[in-house]
Amino acid sequence: MAVDYAVIVLYLAGMLAMGWWGMRRATSKSDFLVAGRRLGPAMYSGTMAAIVLGGASTIGGVGLGYRYGLSGAWMVFTIGLGLLALSVFFSARIARLKVYTVSEMLDLRYGGSAGIISGVVMWAYTLMLAVTSTIAYATIFDVLFGLDRSLSIILGGAIVVAYSTLGGMWSITLTDMVQFVVKTIGVLLLLLPIAVIKAGGFAEMKAQLPDDYFAPLGIGGQTVFTYVLIYSFGMLIGQDIWQRVFTARSDRVARLGGTAAGTYCLAYALAGAVIGTAAKVLYPHLGSPDDAFATIVRDALPVGVRGLVLAAALSAVMSTSSGALIACATVAHNDIWARVKGVAARRRQTGPDDSGETGGAPSAGRAGERAEAPDEVRGNRAFILLMGLAVIVIALALNNVVEALTLAYNVLVGGLLVPILGGLLWKRGTAAGALASVVAGGLTVIGLMVWLGVLANEPIYYGLFASLVAYVGVSLATPPTDAAVLAAWRARLAGHADDVPEGDPEGDPEGDPEGDTAGSVALALKPPSTAWGA
Repeated sequence: MAVDYAVIVLYLAGMLAMGWWGMRRATSKSDFLVAGRRLGPAMYSGTMAAIVLGGASTIGGVGLGYRYGLSGAWMVFTIGLGLLALSVFFSARIARLKVYTVSEMLDLRYGGSAGIISGVVMWAYTLMLAVTSTIAYATIFDVLFGLDRSLSIILGGAIVVAYSTLGGMWSITLTDMVQFVVKTIGVLLLLLPIAVIKAGGFAEMKAQLPDDYFAPLGIGGQTVFTYVLIYSFGMLIGQDIWQRVFTARSDRVARLGGTAAGTYCLAYALAGAVIGTAAKVLYPHLGSPDDAFATIVRDALPVGVRGLVLAAALSAVMSTSSGALIACATVAHNDIWARVKGVAARRRQTGPDDSGETGGAPSAGRAGERAEAPDEVRGNRAFILLMGLAVIVIALALNNVVEALTLAYNVLVGGLLVPILGGLLWKRGTAAGALASVVAGGLTVIGLMVWLGVLANEPIYYGLFASLVAYVGVSLATPPTDAAVLAAWRARLAGHADDVPEGDPEGDPEGDPEGDTAGSVALALKPPSTAWGA
């Protein structure tokens, strides 16, 4: 085991070293939050695959294979399908918006009325995603070192918080690329063939197990449909995924790199299911399917290889945890705190009765930010540290990971899928419709989860239906979105916003402390007599 320990310790030390090196590159808000929007196809596709394939996809995917056979691949498979859909149909438009958060996109599309509520929903989702990823350290460090749950969470969480705080997205990009390589070698090139060989090959596996283990829909058609609603649609709208799209240096990189990452996810899904199926042959009476990964790694792999594969599992958890952490901090700082601080600053300067805009308007938040000219890198770094500490504390107190993750995805998809996709696809959608959609979908999901249970399928079904009805009905019943707001939206989608000077295609945050924000474009084009909340 000494060799395995050495491999893990070197890996963890390397992650911290890359965090320190990334700090030297993160000199602006754009560098810190979206890696300067400069990633090429290789880095983009590797880091995108790393963030979507976390501990649930690796340890949980093998567990589903142990329980259901090859059809256990469907959960990770739907993640890959969602990433493919995002990359092919939406990534180019998303990248051209040059924003930092999903809520800024909603501000730009609808005129500022839905951003704060969507920011709170997205913050809650990314917070719970980071928490559930952090809890997974308990399983891995227990197998590695026999550490108790609390110490494992603190150790793993502290390492991720450290390198994420130091260099932001640059550090996370560098570490994710290493983690992608480690996962590819450890899971696809080592664990997969060794597990199949140890189980006697596919012929022996088929002879030992029931036919349902090799049926495409052995897991159940309704389960597959629910996976599509939660995970495929979740890939389309999650802040953690969008923030990676923002790192692409061009539309083409976002589209082709994301397609490559999605295809990789499909292969990873099948590999996890096959490994789990082999584990069922080797260890047919495990107490829990989620023990399959740790058991086959501990008992079937030679020294050295075992350390590398456990490093692969650790890298899977770390990549998702760091991605969710920076997304959570970005939303908390830019969508919630900046608005609150901006409104307070504006009221101090002009008084509440002098403003011609509503209190929740994005322009007020941006104006306050510009007036105080804060150090954006320092502010975002502080929020990563703060959110990271909160994540560790919540992870220590929380026990049911599956329910927490299901709650996060249900609220995200039920509340935000319709207004986000509606904004991208339907020009008649309005701010009032988006707000009604978020509230109706979110409350329906939460109410039904309280009534029927967090793990029931019905909350997401009825939540999406309520969200869609509210969005369409209220949008048709209210005046269309202001022409100036739609003009700003179309300008961004075309990639040539009027307020971005030549030679600065991103809206350099050094020239504009808040960066190239949604509110500033719409405000520049909007008639001054019209209120944002109209």
